[in-house]
Amino acid sequence: MGPNAAAAKQAEKLRIDGNTYFKKDRFGAAIDAYTEAITLCPNVPVYWTNRALCHLKRNDWERVEEDSRKAIQLDSYSVKAHYMLGLALLQRQESAKGIKELEKALDLGRGANPKGYMVEEIWQELAKAKYLEWERSSSKRSWELQSLKEACESALKERHFLDFSQMEGFVDDPTNSHLEQLEALERVFNKAAEPDTPTEVPDYLCCRITLDIFHDPVITPSGLTYERAVILEHLQKVGKFDPITREPLDPSQLVPNLAIKEAVEAFLDKHGWAYKVD
Repeated sequence: MGPNAAAAKQAEKLRIDGNTYFKKDRFGAAIDAYTEAITLCPNVPVYWTNRALCHLKRNDWERVEEDSRKAIQLDSYSVKAHYMLGLALLQRQESAKGIKELEKALDLGRGANPKGYMVEEIWQELAKAKYLEWERSSSKRSWELQSLKEACESALKERHFLDFSQMEGFVDDPTNSHLEQLEALERVFNKAAEPDTPTEVPDYLCCRITLDIFHDPVITPSGLTYERAVILEHLQKVGKFDPITREPLDPSQLVPNLAIKEAVEAFLDKHGWAYKVD
């Protein structure tokens, strides 16, 4: 066995030791094991993401960011690395960058091996961040709309006063016209506020089983769309058949529903309130 092979074998043993320590919540010992593995084989991404996860458990966000960035340099498709980097950036109040990393992790995580499937976990963190972002921007828009509305109402009142003064003694009464203008103004501003007003998410954007908005929609041969994790759990625990049509169904037949995925993204872009999670 050559020196490189021996080092790789020892590094892998250290990774396994680190995993054992991690499961026992001995994060310091796990970090030491992963650090030794990295010293022996610095180009193995999983050693960096494993150590980053230990730092995350200790809320050491600076080191989480460092190790996650190194893992991404080695493997730009690492779901865990993008996910943890996103969390670290959010902790540093870098919302836009953190959300971008979480969105990257979500895209990479969709359709991943079920054993390493993290979509729900990523979605929860992304949804919280996006909802907070929407709350801030919505409050600002609401304040701006209210200020503009008050300015418009004030201008209409002033014009009404002038019109009333000039038409005093005439048969025509400008009051009705003024009221109509105020009602029209109210309709305009109500329309402008609609995107920020929570309503119901359209049914076609929600899973038939969970009734929640889709995170990772997949379509079956019968044309029905389900949340991937939910339908996979049904196929594994209940039986290999479509829960609605009862037709035979195998996991290999599930195909990402890109049209619904894009429709969900478009809806969420316009209606950030729909990111709210319980």
